[in-house]
Amino acid sequence: MQRLTKFALRHVPSLVICLLSFCGLCFAQEVDVPSGRGSGSVVAPTGWAELIAPVQKRVDLKLYGFYIGEVEAPSAQVRGFTQRYYEQQFRIDGTVMFSVHKFEVSERNMYVRRFLPTYFLGSSLPAKEINRYRNRIAVAHPLAVKGRIWKPFVSYEAFYDQGSGWTKNRVWAGVTVPLEKHVSFQPSYMWEGTQGIKDLNYLMFGLIFRTK
Repeated sequence: MQRLTKFALRHVPSLVICLLSFCGLCFAQEVDVPSGRGSGSVVAPTGWAELIAPVQKRVDLKLYGFYIGEVEAPSAQVRGFTQRYYEQQFRIDGTVMFSVHKFEVSERNMYVRRFLPTYFLGSSLPAKEINRYRNRIAVAHPLAVKGRIWKPFVSYEAFYDQGSGWTKNRVWAGVTVPLEKHVSFQPSYMWEGTQGIKDLNYLMFGLIFRTK
């Protein structure tokens, strides 16, 4: 278990973003890809790590880093997939959770302030700022496996962008596996559909650390 933890840490970059999460479940905090046009689908290998530090009874501070692997694409695909893309975001979310028998149901509502890079004649301009709303409904179910509790989960998320309406949908499934007392491993698959660009298929491998 310790070898797996050390291996994953060496392969997750240190792009760190900070947010507050109110009673959130342990799911990855994923990135966005640039917009464009095209059809079909693309597979994107993704690694991430998350540190969860409780601040108050119902408030956690989360620090996380993520990486989306290089995506090879033909020229007919979305312009930008073969280039580097950087975007800064501020996120804050609140999650309502309840149980139905052994099923753990949650609804997360997130506000995102996006700072989009803009350019003119090759020169960088001040970032364009827009608002985004994200709503995700997730269901998880604990399973006892060799004395440990595994949690398979599935979720659906919709995105609303200022000035564009409902632009993106995500379906996500995976399992959270405890490695140590405060460390969990989360392999998962995510399908993402966005208006006007190719579908994305994320193969995700994450580590979750808790301070308590």
